[in-house]
Amino acid sequence: MSDPAATEPHLLEMQGEHAAEIAVGETVTLPLIAETARIDKRAVETGRMRVSTRTETTDQILRETLHSDMVGVTRVAINRTLSEGEVPPVVREEDGVTIIPVLEEILVVEKRLVLKEEVHVRQTTAGEDVEMPVTLRRQHAVIERVSPEGHVTALTAAETPEIEP
Repeated sequence: MSDPAATEPHLLEMQGEHAAEIAVGETVTLPLIAETARIDKRAVETGRMRVSTRTETTDQILRETLHSDMVGVTRVAINRTLSEGEVPPVVREEDGVTIIPVLEEILVVEKRLVLKEEVHVRQTTAGEDVEMPVTLRRQHAVIERVSPEGHVTALTAAETPEIEP
């Protein structure tokens, strides 16, 4: 038994073309059409960011202890004649006091070295607390989003988006 559909002509319909009859045993080449998809990207401005800085000033009092050194000079009269061969005294320090000997040569029948006086230099240190007003500045960034329509929206630090180059 043969298939009645195999002996009858078939109508092929192609999109956009008229139907054609094909006899049994005849070969027909059908064109195949394939669609492909392509994605294009383009930059679309959805808004802008505006960043500005504002500077605040605050007045503060700085506190510090300043140290100053004072020197007191005392002259101590000695008037002692040095014996022959005695080594003259040199600058020395005793109990935090610098002692500077002052020598004088006097003319007698013979020359003698006389320790005329000593100069005692005492150094003391004092502290003084001072206060000085100063002005300190701090800047904050203010970031605003500007929409394409020109509407400005201020953003808080938590809402600030990261802007990639």
